[in-house]
Amino acid sequence: MRRLTVLAVALCLTAFMPVWAQAQTTPAASAPAPDGRFVVFFQEWSAALDAPAQAVIATAAKAALADPKASVLVSGTADPIGSARANELVSALRAQMVTDALIAAGVPAERISQRALGATEYALNALESRRASIAISAK
Repeated sequence: MRRLTVLAVALCLTAFMPVWAQAQTTPAASAPAPDGRFVVFFQEWSAALDAPAQAVIATAAKAALADPKASVLVSGTADPIGSARANELVSALRAQMVTDALIAAGVPAERISQRALGATEYALNALESRRASIAISAK
């Protein structure tokens, strides 16, 4: 009986492994929050903007362009793995990549400020820390 239970658990894990593995390795984009905040996620040690990231940035740019007086703050972060200096650099690069994409989408550069926050802790998954946040606030 114990062998059947172990076999059943193993089969269940195998059946759901592709979904679980994809959730662990594929960055996801978040929907905009009602308060004008958007989040772009990144792969480990990367600042590349994939399709979901570009979609979030396009939505944020539309929101920023809808209010010509709104200011935009882009904050880059990294997971706590690696040296403090490396995490500062990757978080700065993430913020810069998102800023550049917002500018390319038509948001005036003088309305955008950015900051690199370095490593941040996460609750469930390191992906939570590998992000750039876009905050749009009316003046």
